[in-house]
Amino acid sequence: MKKKIYTFALACLMGVSFTNCNDFLDYNPTAVIDEDKAFSEPEKMVNAAYAMLGDCWFSYPFNLFPYGDITSDDCLKGGSGTTDTGYHPFEIWSTLTATTPGEMDELWYRLYCAVSRCNRALVSLDRNGVNKLGEDLCKQRIAEVKFLRAHFYYKLLTVFRQVPWIDEVAYSNNTIEQIRNDQFTYQELFGKIIADFETAYNVLPDEQANGGRVNKIAAAAYLAKCYLNLAWGDGYEATTGVSHINKEYMSKVVTYTKDVEDSKYDYLEDFGDIFLPDYKNSKESVFAVQCSDYKDDNTSFGRANWSNMLNGCWGMWTCGWDFHKPSQNLVNAFKTENGLPMFDDYNHQISYPVNGEVNEQKWDPRLFHTVGMPTYPYKYEAEYVMTKDNSRTPNTYGYYTSLKEVPQRSKGETYNGSWQAFAMNDYVFRYTDVMLMRAEALIELDELDKARVIINDIRQRAANSIEKHISYAKEQCEIVIYPESYFQDKETARKCLRWERRLEMAMENGRYFDLRRWGIASKTLNAYFASEQNSVYDGQTYAQYYKDAHYEAGKNEFFPIPYNQLYYIPGLYTQNKNYE
Repeated sequence: MKKKIYTFALACLMGVSFTNCNDFLDYNPTAVIDEDKAFSEPEKMVNAAYAMLGDCWFSYPFNLFPYGDITSDDCLKGGSGTTDTGYHPFEIWSTLTATTPGEMDELWYRLYCAVSRCNRALVSLDRNGVNKLGEDLCKQRIAEVKFLRAHFYYKLLTVFRQVPWIDEVAYSNNTIEQIRNDQFTYQELFGKIIADFETAYNVLPDEQANGGRVNKIAAAAYLAKCYLNLAWGDGYEATTGVSHINKEYMSKVVTYTKDVEDSKYDYLEDFGDIFLPDYKNSKESVFAVQCSDYKDDNTSFGRANWSNMLNGCWGMWTCGWDFHKPSQNLVNAFKTENGLPMFDDYNHQISYPVNGEVNEQKWDPRLFHTVGMPTYPYKYEAEYVMTKDNSRTPNTYGYYTSLKEVPQRSKGETYNGSWQAFAMNDYVFRYTDVMLMRAEALIELDELDKARVIINDIRQRAANSIEKHISYAKEQCEIVIYPESYFQDKETARKCLRWERRLEMAMENGRYFDLRRWGIASKTLNAYFASEQNSVYDGQTYAQYYKDAHYEAGKNEFFPIPYNQLYYIPGLYTQNKNYE
């Protein structure tokens, strides 16, 4: 892995400058933890591994919002323009290279730092776990750390595909820099991740006394997600999709999601509550990265969610940088006719609701929980009404803003210096996400009626989520459950499932990964580029940069191995297919 070289360089310089200064050279450095001392504290090493869950920054966001949303038809990058951050190539794909954006290198490096923490914790547990913790607790901590390692590797595999598998054995044997990234196939790497999650699944309890720790149900959710990815193919469009479905893997998805369905977790009653800090550890939250406010943990700035620090609304927060902007295509997707989605003609005409103006066009109520729009209260609060002034560059990115990852304005920021940050947990799995995975697998196993029950439960919750938070939009909302006729054939059932997943999980960092899993990314995104460049809101055109966008199947499904990693040890790593 790419390493920090500052210490080595500084040592070399000092060696030249102080060759005769024996007293200096014999000095033992302070603020350095002896490795043996560190390994003698296995519980602290486990805590250090947990700490990496939230060790993120906007240039290496562990929630992967630039990789899963900006790359999709749900989202525009936002900011002051296309040169604000390096993420613009994610919007248009055609300029994506091993060096651009440079943020990919940061993400690779930081995720492997997290893997390294896990490996060191496993070494510490192997050497001193039983003596310090006892056999039972040691076994549980090993299972927790293996879950964490698999969590970080899942992200690496999701983004970069060809990644080196570095475990505690490689760390102990000091063979890290000999491990190739093509040593294992995509399926074999998934197998190693699954093995770690299986350890957690087989050892951990359904519930932990400490709510921040991982448990068996979270492991079951991750196992379902791994098998769901494998069930569709290998990620490249030519070998992914409905003609490549592995029903054995789909059955495993059903098995593992059943554990979640039978657990303490459930649908939260109101969709809007899911994304308010007061409900961040509700029954909807199967596994989430824990964030905190300074008032909660008595620190200077709390444990803020730095992945989303750019995503606050411009002019609404003290430092709203206006990234992660919903697309017109996404807004159009919330249209309903007679309470049902407009599958085939939703994007034929640009539409958007205006507060107090009721017309024939009705909307799925989840629009008003997901997308901030001019004329509407910002996150339900009438004293903070959005206007067109709350967009930083409307001629480039339009007027919409993302709502889910921010608290209400009255709650304030966790940190509001030259940057802003919020104490919003990052969902890794919420209950509805897992149930949608279950419905997806059930459809492919020809159990359409069971899938319909799940999907309609989710739609009914959306229908029930108007009065509490968005009563001002009541007359503009219309949603009904799917009739039985929509689930008489697999093709229509798939369409319902995919539509429901898009609306329910919109702006939650995973839309592109869904398109890739289904093998429809190129068709969906290239059509989106053609239409979105014509976006207009109240006379203001925007998103015209999409004229330069193109998604290339057989190449763009995965992101390139970052240049710095590829050439850190020349010849050790191979590049992903069709990248230079």
